[in-house]
Amino acid sequence: MEDEKEGPKSAQNQINVELSDEIAEGVYANLAMIAHSHSEFVVDFIRLMPGVPKAKVKSRIIMTPDHAKRLLAALKDNIDKYEKAFGKIENGQEPPQFPLNFGGSPGEA
Repeated sequence: MEDEKEGPKSAQNQINVELSDEIAEGVYANLAMIAHSHSEFVVDFIRLMPGVPKAKVKSRIIMTPDHAKRLLAALKDNIDKYEKAFGKIENGQEPPQFPLNFGGSPGEA
C-alpha cells in the first residue's frame, strides 16, 4: 500500500526540463563576479581574453538567496565528487593572473 501512495507523489515532484541545442552548447567563461542585495544574488559570467583590455559579460544569472545557497551546496557536492574521481583541484591563494599577451607583441598571430 505504501508503494501506491509514493507513486503519485513521485510523479508530481518530477520536472520536465527542456534544453535547446543553442543552450546545450554552453558559453565559456573564465571569471565570475557576484553581487547581492537583501533579496537577490547576481552572478555575472565573464570571458577575459589575453591582449584585450575589455572583458564581456557572457551571461548573467539572478537568483534568490535561498537558491544561491542551494547552488553553493550543489557546487560543493560536485567538487567533492570530482576530486574523489580525479584528484584534488589545486588553487593558489591569489586570483589567477591573466597576461595581456601571450609573450609576443600585441597583434601577432
